[in-house]
Amino acid sequence: MTVGSRRPWARRSLLALSIAAIAMGTASCSSKKEPAFDLLVAGGTIYDGSGGEPFVGDVGVKGDRIVYVGPKAEGGAKQTIQAQGKAVSPGFINAMSHATYSLLTDRSAESDLRQGVTLEVMGEGGSPGPLTEEMAAKQQEDDEEGKPPFQWRTFGQYMEGVEKLGVSVNFAGWVGATTVRQHVLGVENVKPTPEQLQQMGQLVRGAMEEGALGLSTALIYLPGLFANVDELSALAAESGKCGGMYVSHMRSEGDHFIEALDELIEIARRSQAPAEVFHIKVGDPKNWPKMAVALEKIREARKQGVRITADMYTYPASGTGMTASMPPWVQEGGPEKFRARLKDPKIRARVIAEMREPVTDWENVMRGAGGPKGVMLASFKNDKLKPLIGKTLAEVAEMRGVSAEEAALQLIEEDETRVGVFYFTMSEDNLKVQIQEPYVSFGSDAPALTAAGETLKTGTHPRAYGTFARVFAKFVREDKLLTVQEAVRRLTSLPAANYSLTDRGSLKAGYFADIVVFDPATIQDHATYVDPHRYSTGVSDVVVNGVAALANGEPTEARPGRYIRGRAWKGQEGGGCKASASEWSWIG
Repeated sequence: MTVGSRRPWARRSLLALSIAAIAMGTASCSSKKEPAFDLLVAGGTIYDGSGGEPFVGDVGVKGDRIVYVGPKAEGGAKQTIQAQGKAVSPGFINAMSHATYSLLTDRSAESDLRQGVTLEVMGEGGSPGPLTEEMAAKQQEDDEEGKPPFQWRTFGQYMEGVEKLGVSVNFAGWVGATTVRQHVLGVENVKPTPEQLQQMGQLVRGAMEEGALGLSTALIYLPGLFANVDELSALAAESGKCGGMYVSHMRSEGDHFIEALDELIEIARRSQAPAEVFHIKVGDPKNWPKMAVALEKIREARKQGVRITADMYTYPASGTGMTASMPPWVQEGGPEKFRARLKDPKIRARVIAEMREPVTDWENVMRGAGGPKGVMLASFKNDKLKPLIGKTLAEVAEMRGVSAEEAALQLIEEDETRVGVFYFTMSEDNLKVQIQEPYVSFGSDAPALTAAGETLKTGTHPRAYGTFARVFAKFVREDKLLTVQEAVRRLTSLPAANYSLTDRGSLKAGYFADIVVFDPATIQDHATYVDPHRYSTGVSDVVVNGVAALANGEPTEARPGRYIRGRAWKGQEGGGCKASASEWSWIG
């Protein structure tokens, strides 16, 4: 029999077998269903960010969003993180970060990532834009890291540039009142004309429509301290019209602490915008009792409907420049003019005399630290000076055979920077009181760093590596001032609400999948003032926008971080500013 000469019944049998085989294949394919989740965090104790009681369960993720939070999830997952015996929470929010420029080089942001931070909220008075051409050239000239990887002039251009570079964590930021002032008025002590103030307001509005969260100030530093309450209220009102808040390193954290807080509350009242106190603290033992007065003022303002919140770091020493102990008048016009003036013996003698005065109308942080014994040298640019890191100013003065004030001026001249120092000004008891206020969140007031290479040769505050782990290690476990669920709330949903961030800060279906897996019993900070570049431990996994950025305690190569924009961003539906702050529905 030749091919094709089969009988009809034989051909029918072959057809039947073929149909059966296809049917079996279809049934086999249909039995291999697509997993319900791209990522499943399984079996952990879930702290959803609300502050409520935790429960054991699963968190399911599809794409960049959470789609399930509850008991054991069904349907399988492409990737599973086993979290049995650990806490599962929303990603932590660094409410006051200086990662703005460190993200350009330390793109994994390890010092924060290893603590569970998934969002850096950046800026304090200054911002990466808006810049004039002169400001941009000066910024590049002063950049110790060398030429930046891209060029920018506006706030939005910078933030979008960082996102294109690729970073491990999300980031957001404030437009700086100091930057806006410098853009229009320069660095001199001048008052804006009505036309200039209007121009400054337009710059604030422009940055807000590019995604800024609000307006920030740093009123202890030049040239920001030249701004008065009328100027600041006008700019805060522009921020409020754009759904943003007013956040401030207040004009005083020492002798005039209460007056500075009154100013912040007044600006919030006038602008109708919420306000936040950056790193709330008060320095100098004689001023420590003022913290109780300040907290009562905040409570009373909140009762009256003025939305005031605060953030803090978890250490009793601040970290800033040696110049914070010197009169503002000698620093006017910038660092070069400052150092030039110091060459005049009469000016130098006057500066030293004013640094020794027991009472001044400007903030002398060294006095608040109890003198040079309370000032520890933290960072230098000049390699020859780096062996002095960890010594007090009193020790260096003795080594050099000069007064502490003269030693401080010499170090600034030799390093050609403001010289980074630690001021031991604060009360541990006040920290414990502040941390119990329900509206207080946490910020590092530091860059996000990778402990490698040149970074290890520089000093930094231990808060860069330990702020968030220390919340659990000290204030939850050791001092028992917070429960785990309340600590998680302060690190997640509270700052998200304070800053009007939507779809972040909670483990809820529909929210972005920023998730942390950690052990509340072992999470620990290790950084010290003398040895700061030590990572915290106890966080095993960090998920950013549904992608693992930290796995089994180690950073991955993924860079899933995004630019988180404010409510006035023009690129979204309903974006743009309004006629007044009262037209916004404030979250929280």
